[in-house]
Amino acid sequence: MGYKIAQIRLVSSHPEVYEPCDDSFALVDALLADRSNLIQHKPKLCMEVGCGSGYVITSLALLLGQESSSGVQFFATDTNPYAISVTSETLKAHGVHAELISTDIASGLEKRLAGLVDVIVVNPPYVPTPEDEVGREGITSSWAGGEDGRRVIDRILPVADLLLSEKGWLYMVTLASNFPLKICLEMRQKGYASRIVLQRSTDEESLHIIKFWRESDKQ
Repeated sequence: MGYKIAQIRLVSSHPEVYEPCDDSFALVDALLADRSNLIQHKPKLCMEVGCGSGYVITSLALLLGQESSSGVQFFATDTNPYAISVTSETLKAHGVHAELISTDIASGLEKRLAGLVDVIVVNPPYVPTPEDEVGREGITSSWAGGEDGRRVIDRILPVADLLLSEKGWLYMVTLASNFPLKICLEMRQKGYASRIVLQRSTDEESLHIIKFWRESDKQ
């Protein structure tokens, strides 16, 4: 494969920034499992929503950079300004670059990036929590998903639909309690095909990494 997760090291951290855990590792493993397709896809613009520590966007940049770094742009957003700072250090330590924006999902970027993003990766706040925990400042915002853990997911999906190019792919982490098959059916109504790239059970949760693409894009 020529790529090892061990290459990614965090050189910066903050108590209010979510550090890589089982869900982050599963998302990167899903990207690795789909690596040959990603290389052939030849994306020009990639984006992570909710970059946290920068582990995932850095992994994606390195994964693509080995074969097709020429001309590929990377963007990453997070509502937490501390996450933007930590991600910047992680990217810098590995010699890759992304444009970092402190914003909610992609607020302010819709016109600039509409229909241009070839790959979106997102490890959303998916944990079922009381509604009043959603959108709080700091690290709580990285996991609090409200009822069924879908509050933020349901806001991300239409934004992804707006930003994705005609050949765009979305990779998203979901929990079994988020009803991933229901999410796939809802995206089907928007014209997206989907498949579970990776499924992994831990002591505490059952994770599904789902890949979405427009049905008009023949893979």
